[in-house]
Amino acid sequence: MKSPLSVFIGLRYISSSRADGFGAFVSLFSFLAMSLGVMVLIVVLSVMNGFDREIKTRLLEVIPHATILVPGGLDDWQALADSLPPDSLAATMPYIDAQAMLTSHSHFQGVSVQGVLADASVYRSISGPSPLAAQIEKLEAGGYGVVLGALLARSLGVQEGDRLLLTLPELSVTPLGVFPRVKQVTVLGVFQVGAQIDSGVAFMHMQDLGRLLRMGTRVSGLRLFFDDPLSMSGLPALRSDIVAHGYQLETWQQSMAQLFQAIRTEKTVVGLLLSVIIAVAAFNIVASLVLMVNEKRKDIAVLRSLGMMPATIAAIFRTQGGVTGVLGVACGVAGGCLLAPNVGSLLAFFEGLLGAQVFDPSLYFITVLPSHLQWLDVALVASLGVVLSVFATLYPAWRAGKVPPAEALRYE
Repeated sequence: MKSPLSVFIGLRYISSSRADGFGAFVSLFSFLAMSLGVMVLIVVLSVMNGFDREIKTRLLEVIPHATILVPGGLDDWQALADSLPPDSLAATMPYIDAQAMLTSHSHFQGVSVQGVLADASVYRSISGPSPLAAQIEKLEAGGYGVVLGALLARSLGVQEGDRLLLTLPELSVTPLGVFPRVKQVTVLGVFQVGAQIDSGVAFMHMQDLGRLLRMGTRVSGLRLFFDDPLSMSGLPALRSDIVAHGYQLETWQQSMAQLFQAIRTEKTVVGLLLSVIIAVAAFNIVASLVLMVNEKRKDIAVLRSLGMMPATIAAIFRTQGGVTGVLGVACGVAGGCLLAPNVGSLLAFFEGLLGAQVFDPSLYFITVLPSHLQWLDVALVASLGVVLSVFATLYPAWRAGKVPPAEALRYE
């Protein structure tokens, strides 16, 4: 345990004006490096959290929060919808899912065609104004229109009003032979979410797609929308009820598991790489304390001659290095917490000042850099900085306690 005397002397060494110029510079540099490393790590993790939340928000505007999968199709979807417990469920919607190919002039691309009802109120009631809601309203039974994602429309070179050929993996037998089922469709709208759904999904009226697939009144399954898609509080009871019917339930976390796992992995890797800055700051604390020990050999020898124990001598330098590191961490945490929520505004200011765009809205689908500060990240970063700062003091403090008083005072 540190004595009040060792703490007092350690604090005096921090503020001492007699410190060697190079040693003082190294000590100041280690403080600034620790502050900068902690601040940068907090800001970067907050930006990655912001992107994660932005992707989730945009995806939940257009994808179902959960899906009831029925192998072979479902004949009476309304009966199943009525049998589900209403707790926390905001809406249900039948759907038909099919793989197809869209062709425009010399361009073609495989897509997932989603047959849905033209009920935009489902999307509006869940997420507020949705980029898909206004386009879904344009779908009409018998019109054979499609709504495409922005990237898909761009790759096909089409816009609203153009015509496409929809080719389904279903065979039609004609007097001339067997051919894949082909239907000309019209682009009724284009939506932009800012995620992978923009490049590989086309929406069509459920009756039109069912007619092309000759499904009659059957549907592929039932889509569920929750009041709170992030928590889905009523999911356990709902899952047991669906399993009792012999069906499967897939949530949006399961359908998008690979995407969000990739985001988490990227955040972890970036965090580890940026932690090197904090580690470098800790090594600077080691260097500054070693220089301080060499400079204070005479003081150490005098204190030892007066009866101070080696453990107390070591505690002096542990106090000096620990306080330097903790102050650096505290300043970094304060700076990071102030900068992280405002990083988007600061970036927009510098973009306007320099006349350059860091994030092109047409490419990244964002106009402001998103940021979401999580206190768990702040606590982890601060803990890492404090732990490395404490460990950085162990060797120099041990070395200070081993200084022999007689040898240090021999030429004094």
